Amino acid sequence: MFILSIVLLPMGLVMLIQPQWIWAISEEWKSNDATEPSDLYLLSTRLGGVVSTLVGLGGIIASFFL
Repeated sequence: MFILSIVLLPMGLVMLIQPQWIWAISEEWKSNDATEPSDLYLLSTRLGGVVSTLVGLGGIIASFFL
């Protein structure tokens, strides 16, 4: 659980701070003329980043107390 938490924390932070990077890696190649992600994609990626970051922090904290 601790290792998964260590992985989730930086991934969540990247999703929260730079969702354009996630779009460039996972979605840009699927479209010929899209040059930037939609506002909805950015919002949902940031929300996923918040959840991933909180779960990662919770897992790290739980590892120390359980």
